[in-house]
Amino acid sequence: MTFDPVAAAKRYLDAVNDLDFAVIEDFYAEEAVYGSVKVGGLQGRDAILKAFRQYFTTYPDQQAIDELIEAVSPLSARAVWRLKATNAETGEPLIRFGEETITFNADGKIVSIEVTDYKV
Repeated sequence: MTFDPVAAAKRYLDAVNDLDFAVIEDFYAEEAVYGSVKVGGLQGRDAILKAFRQYFTTYPDQQAIDELIEAVSPLSARAVWRLKATNAETGEPLIRFGEETITFNADGKIVSIEVTDYKV
């Protein structure tokens, strides 16, 4: 059976929207890296999951809508999205538009995510 990076990315992004940390954690390889201008560079599954938990404590109502998910290689997919969330402490809205490239290893685990935010 051939690995489908688009199907894997959809399952991962659905888990993020559902705040299903067990599924999110299972997706990441131990040595995964995550890069984003807003978040910075994160090294390793534990650091990535810690950042996710902190982010979703601040923005517990985030919902992202994927406008496009496409394969960019046999092990990578690119997702273009928009999201809305509310800061739980301040009530300030957060609106973001961007894309991320998700790269998987041969076992279907995420080894890297690179996020780019678009200027609004």
